[in-house]
Amino acid sequence: MAGFLRGKQAGIQNDLSAGILPELFAPDDQARYGINSQIGSLAYDPIQSLLAIGTNESNFGSGQIYVFGQRRVQVTFTLPRRASVKTLQFCSDRLISLDSKNEIIIWDLVHQKKLASYTPPGIVTTLVTDPMLDWALIGLQNGEIIAYDLDREKLAPLRLPNFWRERSPRSRLMSIVSMQLHPRDIGQLLIGYTEGAVIYSFKQNKPIKYFQYEVPVGAPGGNADPLSHNTVRKPQLVHVFWHPTGTFVGTAYNDESLVFWDPKDGRVVMARTLSDSHVDKPGQQSNSFGNTPGTFAIKEPFSKIAWCCKANPDDTGILIAGGMPTTVTEKGLSFLELGPTPVYSTSTWQILSTHLEAKKTHLLPTPPGAEIVDFCLIPRTSPHFAGAQDPIAVIALLSSGELITLSFPSGYPISPTNQLHPSVSFVHPFATSMSMTPVDRTRWLGMVENRQQGPQLVRGGAEGVKNLRRYEARNIIQMAHGDGTVRIWDAGHDDEIENSATLQVDIAKALDRYDDVNITSLSMGSSTGELAVGTATGEVVVYRWGANKLFGREAPNATQTKPGGITDITSRAESSLKEGLQPFILYDMAKGPITAVKMSDVGFVAMGSEGGFLSIIDLRGPAVIFSATMTDFVKSDKRSSFMKKGSSQTSGRPDWAVTIEFGVMTLEGDNYSSIACFVGTNLGKVITLKILPQQNGGYTAQFAGVSALADRIISISPIVADTGRPAPATGAAVGALRTGQQTHGTLVAVTQTEVRIFKPATAKGAHKTFDDFLCDAANVVDFEDRGHALVGVFGDGTTRAFSLPALKEIRVAPLTMLDKTRTTNSIVTASGDIFGWTGPSEIAMLSVWGTGHGLPKSNDKIFNPEALIPPRPTISNLQWIAGTQYVSPTDLDLLIGGPDRPPSKRMMAAAAAEDRARSSGQGSSRAPPGTVSTEGWGDYMTRQLNERTEKLNIMGDSTDKMLENSQGWADDVNKYVSKQKRNMVLGGITGKWF
Repeated sequence: MAGFLRGKQAGIQNDLSAGILPELFAPDDQARYGINSQIGSLAYDPIQSLLAIGTNESNFGSGQIYVFGQRRVQVTFTLPRRASVKTLQFCSDRLISLDSKNEIIIWDLVHQKKLASYTPPGIVTTLVTDPMLDWALIGLQNGEIIAYDLDREKLAPLRLPNFWRERSPRSRLMSIVSMQLHPRDIGQLLIGYTEGAVIYSFKQNKPIKYFQYEVPVGAPGGNADPLSHNTVRKPQLVHVFWHPTGTFVGTAYNDESLVFWDPKDGRVVMARTLSDSHVDKPGQQSNSFGNTPGTFAIKEPFSKIAWCCKANPDDTGILIAGGMPTTVTEKGLSFLELGPTPVYSTSTWQILSTHLEAKKTHLLPTPPGAEIVDFCLIPRTSPHFAGAQDPIAVIALLSSGELITLSFPSGYPISPTNQLHPSVSFVHPFATSMSMTPVDRTRWLGMVENRQQGPQLVRGGAEGVKNLRRYEARNIIQMAHGDGTVRIWDAGHDDEIENSATLQVDIAKALDRYDDVNITSLSMGSSTGELAVGTATGEVVVYRWGANKLFGREAPNATQTKPGGITDITSRAESSLKEGLQPFILYDMAKGPITAVKMSDVGFVAMGSEGGFLSIIDLRGPAVIFSATMTDFVKSDKRSSFMKKGSSQTSGRPDWAVTIEFGVMTLEGDNYSSIACFVGTNLGKVITLKILPQQNGGYTAQFAGVSALADRIISISPIVADTGRPAPATGAAVGALRTGQQTHGTLVAVTQTEVRIFKPATAKGAHKTFDDFLCDAANVVDFEDRGHALVGVFGDGTTRAFSLPALKEIRVAPLTMLDKTRTTNSIVTASGDIFGWTGPSEIAMLSVWGTGHGLPKSNDKIFNPEALIPPRPTISNLQWIAGTQYVSPTDLDLLIGGPDRPPSKRMMAAAAAEDRARSSGQGSSRAPPGTVSTEGWGDYMTRQLNERTEKLNIMGDSTDKMLENSQGWADDVNKYVSKQKRNMVLGGITGKWF
C-alpha cells in the first residue's frame, strides 16, 4: 500500500523495478586499481621488462606484491601472513621477496603462484641473488651467511661464518649490512660488516682481503664537526658496492663518507663526501656546501648507492640517495660522473685518485619536502652489473610514499601517463580526488592523444582474454593528482578495454602558475568529451579536444587572466601535446573553492563555489548566462518554511552547491519541455533553473523553483517517469525540443537521510527516510534494460537497492573491502558499477548485478620464455692470463651445493627437450638457429666456457707464434747488420789496395 501511495505521489504509474528480483542484487568484486598501502620496495627486470612494487602492512591489509607490465598487464601476489615487503629481486623466472617477518618467498612468474618459502634462523639483513644463478645468499644479523637453493627449494650446505669476528674477536657490532657479488668474477663476494668489508673467494674458501676505514686525527672525515677532529674515528659501514669491472671497491659509512679501495692490495684510493675529496687526510678543509662558513650541517644518511655504467662498463658514474646536508633547499639524487676508468695496469696512483674525484656532479631534483628512501634503475637491456648497466631512467621512492620517475642521468621528470600502469599513477604523485563519467564508446575510441614521449619503460607481459564489451558507455575515470595533473582512463566493466591509453591535462600549465594548485571537482561530457576542472582558488578550466597550434613551441606572448571573467587560454597548451584535450577557457570565479562543476553535452557548464555563488556558462560564446548567490534562492522560496528543516533553521548557515545535473523534461506548471539545470546544496535544497533560447541565438537561465530536503544532497537523477530511463540533456533530446516533443520526467533526489521522488521544481512528491544509516553515494541504476532501481552506498559499509517508485528495499549486501572512513567518496554509476576506496591509494570496482563472487585472479601473462638472459660478464682474457682464477656458474654450483646436488630442473628440462629433438630426428645435441631457447642453462654455460677456452688457446697459440716470429725477425736483423759491417770492411780494403 505504501508503494502504491508513493507512486501516486511521485506521479509514476508503472513499477519501474518489476523485473528486478532480490537474488539479482549480489555485488561481484571485479577489479582493483591503485596500490593498497605504502610502498616499501621496488624491483625491475630488464629482460622481461616488468616492474614489481611491494607494499607495507597497514590498517588496510597485509603487504602485497604488484607486478606490472605493458598497458594494463598486472598480477598481484598476497603474502601468506600479514607482513611488509622489505626486498624484491627478479631472478630468471622467479621473483624473490623478503618480508618483515624474515620469510623469504619464491614466486613463480610463469604460473603466478608461490613456489616455496623459507624462514632463516635469525634476522635477515641483506639478500643477494643473480639472474644466472640458482642461489640466494642470505646475510644474517649475527654476521653469518647461508645459501638457499632456489631450484631445489631447500637450504644449501654452504654456510659462511662471521669473518670479521675471526679477524677481530673483541668487536661487538658485527652484523652484515650489505653484500654484492663481483660483477665479472662470480667467484668473489663482497661482504659488508658494521666495522668493515671483506672479499670472500668461493674458490679459495676464505677471505682474501679486509677493508677497515679509520679517520686519523686532524682529518675532517665525513662529519665536518671540528670538535671530533682531535680523535681517531671508525665510522660504521652502511653500504658496499663494486666498480662495474671490479677495478675498485666502494664502501659507505654513517658519517656520509665514501671510501674507494684497491681490491688487489687493500689500500684506500680515495675517501670523499659528495662535496669534499681526501677527507681522510689531516689538514683538509671541508667545503661549506651552501652553509655559513665556519659551521657544519647534519647530513642525511645514505639510503642507496649504485655504481652505474654505460654500455661500456668502464665508463661509469655513481648514483647516490642521501648524503646531502639537511640545510640544502633543493634535494634529490646525486650522480657523480666519473667517466672512462683509467687502465689500472698503466695508471699511477695519482691518476686513479684523481679519477674518483669525479668530472662533474649532477643533481636529479625531487619535489620539495620529501627525501628519497629508495630507488630502482631502469636498464635498457642488461640485468647484470647489479642492474646498473646503461640505465635509461630511475624510479625513486620518496619518504612520503610517492613515486617519481626521472630520466637518467639528466634528471628530467617523466610522467607515468602511458608509461606505467594506471595503478602506479595513484601514487605518482598521490591521487587527491576522483570522478567517473560514462562516455560513449565511439567518442572514447577517438580520444587517443598524440604526445611527444620517450621510449617505453615497461614493455613486458601480455593481456589476458576478457569478456567482450558489455556496455556502449565506458567507465571513464578522471583522477586528480597532487601535482595539478588530471589523468583520464577507462576502468572498463571487467571486459575488453579497446582503448587502454591514458589522457593527461596539466592544470598548473593552464593556470599559468605552479604553486597552490589544488583540484577540488571534475566533470566530463559523456558525448562531447569536454572536461571541466575546478580548483580550490576559485577557477574553472574547460578543456576541448583538438590540435595544438603551438605544438613544439611556447606562446610568444603571455595571456593575462581576467579576474572575475572568462579568459581564452588556448595559448597555454602543452608544447609536447600535438593533439588531445587542449585548454579552452578559464573562468576566474574568485568566490572561494569550487565545490561542484558539471559539464553538459549541449554546450553548457555549471559551477558552484563555497562562497555560495552559482554560475552557468554557455560555451558557444563563451559567455556567463547566469550568476547568482544562494541567498537569492532562499528569498524566492515561499514554501520552505513548511518543509522539514526549512529555511527558518538553515538560513543562518552558509549554503553552497555540492551536486549539479542537466536534464530535459517538462517542469511543473509548463506545457513544454526545456533544458533544466538541477543544483543540490549542502543544506538540502534542490534548485531548478530553466535554460531558454533567446532571439539573438543565445541562451538565458531563469530560476524555476526550489525544494527543501532534509540535509546534504548526495545525488540528483532526472528520469523519464514512464520508463525510468535517464533524461539527460543530450544533443538528440535538445534537438527534439524544436518539434515540440515533451519529456514527462521526474527527479530522484537522495540526501544523507532520505530519498525523494518529485516533479521539479517544487512538487512535494514521495519520500522515504533512512533511519539507521547515512547514505554516502547513490544513483538510479539500469538492470539490462529490464528495470531500474535506486542503488546506494551507506556509511555502515553496505550497499542497498530500492525499488522505484515504491522505494521498498530490494536487498542489502555488505561491502567489506571498502574503507568505511571514505565511503563518502564512493561513486555509483548508471550501469550498476560501484567505485569505492579501499585505502589511501586504491579503489575497488564492483558490479551490483552479479553472483557475489570475490576478486578474480588475473589471467594476464607476465613471463615470456623466449626472452633469454644474456651471458653473465666474465673476467677479461688478460686477467685470465695474468692468473685470475675463473669460476663458472657450474663451478659455483659445485662449491655451494656440494657434489651430491643433482642437476637443476632447468638443465633437466633442457636435456629432455634435446633428447626428444634427437629422437625425432630434428638435429644433434646442439640446437640449430631459431631453437636456442631449448638449450639448457648449464649446457649453454658449458658451451660458452668451452668456446671461450678455445679462443684463449687460439690466443695463446697466436702469442707463441708472435714471439717466434719476433725472435726470427730479430735474428734476421742481426744477420743483416753483421753482413753489412763485413761488406763495409772488405769494401774499404779492396778499394785501397786494388
